[in-house]
Formats: sequence, structure tokens, C-alpha cells
Amino acid sequence: MTVVALYLVITFGLGGLAMAARLPPLVGFLGAGFVINAFDLQEVPELDTVADLGVTLLLFAIGLKLDIRILLRREVWLTTSAHMVISVVFGAVAMWVLALVGVSMLAGQSLETIALLAFALSFSSTVFVVKVLEERGESHSLYGRVAIGILVMQDIVAVVFLTATSGKLPSPWALALVGLWPLTRVLRRIWSGLGHGEMQSLFGIVMAFVPGYALFSALGLKGDLGALVIGVLLASHPAASELSRSLFHIKELLLVGFFVSIGLTGLPDLPTIGVALLMLLFLPVKAGAYFGLFTLMKLRHRTALLAGLSLMNYSEFGLIVVSVGVTSGLLAPAWLVEMSIAVALSFVVSALVNGRGHLMVEKMAARLPAQDEEALHPEERPGDAGDADVVVIGMGRVGLAAYRRLTDHYGYRVVGVDYDGPRVERLVEEGLRAIEGDATDLDFWHQLRRSESVAIAVLAMPRHGANVTALACLRESGFSGRVAAVARYDDEVKWATDHGVDIAFNVYAGAGLELADQVAGGGPVGYTETPSATGSDASGDSEGT
Repeated sequence: MTVVALYLVITFGLGGLAMAARLPPLVGFLGAGFVINAFDLQEVPELDTVADLGVTLLLFAIGLKLDIRILLRREVWLTTSAHMVISVVFGAVAMWVLALVGVSMLAGQSLETIALLAFALSFSSTVFVVKVLEERGESHSLYGRVAIGILVMQDIVAVVFLTATSGKLPSPWALALVGLWPLTRVLRRIWSGLGHGEMQSLFGIVMAFVPGYALFSALGLKGDLGALVIGVLLASHPAASELSRSLFHIKELLLVGFFVSIGLTGLPDLPTIGVALLMLLFLPVKAGAYFGLFTLMKLRHRTALLAGLSLMNYSEFGLIVVSVGVTSGLLAPAWLVEMSIAVALSFVVSALVNGRGHLMVEKMAARLPAQDEEALHPEERPGDAGDADVVVIGMGRVGLAAYRRLTDHYGYRVVGVDYDGPRVERLVEEGLRAIEGDATDLDFWHQLRRSESVAIAVLAMPRHGANVTALACLRESGFSGRVAAVARYDDEVKWATDHGVDIAFNVYAGAGLELADQVAGGGPVGYTETPSATGSDASGDSEGT
């Protein structure tokens, strides 16, 4: 236990230092792995198990929120395929040139070996990208959905690669996995009777690890992929978002083990760091290729930049590819250390770049040639607030309750905005006035200003970070109306008021006040449309009472 305590102290301390330096904590967790390695502390084999548990739960949670139709979109499957070909060709040529100029690690390597390394560098990290998207609350934004779709496609390629290189075909019984579809229909009924407590969370963990990881592994398939598939099959259940939230903190805690384990793969020396830094030179090319392909798919420059920058990192799967190369004799064992350093450094670089916020992307996009709005992807065309007095950003339960109160009780002309397309369609079918849009997009606010009637903006998104970004874009656009924002914690309320928000509303306190008003007024103490707490993490739903 003493060794475990040291691991925890080092990890917690460096995570805190990263936060103090305004960096994501995961940068500190990566550093903790290298520090532990440098101190030559006793190994804790259970750490790898913790890391695997975290990754499995992550993929299960992705499945719960994944619309499988996203994989059939051209900007996903075609971009994934084209980018992988470009990456392998460009990477192989670049490394061949480096070998010619005398980089010792590459000198004398065969074309097959160089192509394998380029293939390893073509993947982006599912763990890292999804974590960044969740922290921003943008998993359901267009760029977030496209990025996750590409990562899932890469996971499928990974399964094919591992199957091909293992020399073994999956078990013939793998064909029986088609029976999971009727099985999950039964499981959804069981789920419905479990309530909202610990049994629901335990149900999710069991689903991820038993019919997910364990079953797929037993049949010769990738266990992580099994967790993703089970999540997708259960995603239609009404409580899917609630289950994803209930597993969130467990998953985040377990993923700390994953980031620490990256740093434990090897201790770098100067030559190793030098080669890893050379690998980092491919990152701008990687992001640039994504940007170019997304632009060809008629996505706006801003969307293409955000998606490209989020995918600008190397993947833990690259370590698996290199490990296969070492096992087959194509690569020297030293490449495992090289790759682990490159993966870790790419996380740091990507965290720094993505941590700069959307305004940096807006400024970059503003310098690029203008695009014809009519030729853009349908989801990229700007919405119109029309003659609305109030715009409510985030149409989850909180935003929807605010919308209805403002229209039905106060008579305002209100338009609701959400970047979850299917949700907007449902609201329109119910007769509400809603448009698809992204409040963290500066162009959205510029478009909104064309409607001079809008005087109030209500920021009802669940993630404080998303509201912060939206507020910055709103101010940058010159919007001069009143601003109201919801928050879940007192420090978020204070931040909002300190930064010029006219009304900062704590949803927890608000629910209590509404309940007290109902009791004191003699009204029914039952269901009300008080902002409550259960919806999707992506858009306007807030956790709460």
C-alpha cells in the first residue's frame, strides 16, 4: 500500500500543478508516469487493469451517446479513409527522407517498417479527444460528432489490423453476436425496472464488461470494441444519458490510470526525446490534412479547424501497432519507448492548442477565404432568430422550462437554439420555435445580431465551460442585450456575475425556491417544469434535483 500511496501522491501533486499552470490535469498525469518511472518505484500491475477498465467504460459511454448513422456520412467514412492513406504515404516519405539525412533510428529500415510506423502515427486518441470534448460539453456539436465518428471508424480499422496481424481469425461463434440485438431488447426492459440509483450504475458496468468486453474477447475480437457495440445497442433507452452521467466520475477516475501508464512505458533519454520531437513535426500536417478534407466536404472553416485540432494527436493504439512490429521483428524494442514519448508529448501539445479556446479558431477562420453559405453542408448554414425578443441557448430541461415560462407566462417571442439536430427536429414537431446552432461559434452571434429584436440571451447549457465560451463569443460579437446564465455551483455563479452576466441562476437553489413557492401558495407539490436535472450532457440539460 505504501507504493500505491506514493503513486497517488505524485499523480495528485502533478495534476494539481498542471491545473495551477492552467493546463488540463491529464498533462500532470502523463508527467506523473514519467516521474514514477524515473524514481524506479515498484511496479503496480493493477494499474494496467485500472487503465483498461477506464478505456472500456469510456467506449461504452461513447456508444450510449453515438448515433450510428454518423458513420455513414461522407464527412466521416470518406475523410477517415482518405486521411489514413495520406498519413501513411506522407509519413513514409518523410521518414525515408529523414533516414537519408542520417537519423540513426530510421537508418537501414525497410520500406515495410517505415510504412508500419507511419500507420501507427495515423491514428488519433479516442480517450484524449473524447475527454476534451466532454470537458467542453461539445460531444454533440457538429465537429464533435464528426470527430467521434472518425475515431470509431479508426477503431474498426484497428480491429481489422489486429485480426490480420494475429494470424488467427475470430471464432466462428462470433457470427452469433448478431443475437445481441434481440438480447439487448430484453436488457432494456430489465434496465427500466432498476430505478435511478446504484443498481443502474452497476447495470452499466456489467453491460460494458460482460456482454461487452469479456464476450467479444472470448470470441477473438477486441474487447473495447465490444463495450462500444453494447453501448450503441442500448443507446435508444430513455435513460441512456442518465446512465452515461452516472458512470462519468467512475470513468474519469479510472482514466487517470491510463494516462499515468503511458508515462510508465519507458524512460526517455536525449536521443529518444529528439526522435519523439521529430515525430511531433507530423502533427501540424495531420491537422492540416483533416482541415483540407473537411473543407472539401463543405464544412465551414471553423468546424474544419476545430475538428482537425481536436484530432491533432497520436493514439495509444500506435503503441499497439509498434508492439506488433516489435513482436514480428520489424521494429527494435526501443521504438516502444519512442512511440510512448511521442504519444505523451502529442497529448501535451494538443491540450495546449485546444485549451486556447474557440476565439483563437475564430481568428484563424476569419483570415481564410470566405465560403458560399448556400454551398455549405446543410447543418452549417446559419439560422435566423427572426423577430424573437429572447434567445434560449440549450434546449434541455432547463432551457425548455425557461422557454415555456417566457412564452406562456410572460408573452415573449422566444427562439430556442441547440446544436443537437435530432432534438431540434423533435421540438419543431411539437410546435416550438427552435433552430440548430452553436453558441460557441462567433459567427452564430454575428448572425444573431442581424435580428435587431433580440434583447435577451439565456445561456442554459449544462457545462460551465460551454457557457464561458458562449459568453466570450457574445461579447466579441458586440451583443449589448441582457444576458442570463445557469450554473450548478456557487463559484460558477460568482464567475458569471464577475464577468458581466446580468442574471446568474443556480439551478439547485432555483428548484428549491420553486418548491417552496408551490408549498406556500397551496399549489400542487408534484411535477413542475422547474429546471431540473437530467438530460443530455451535450445541450442544455443540467444535472440537479
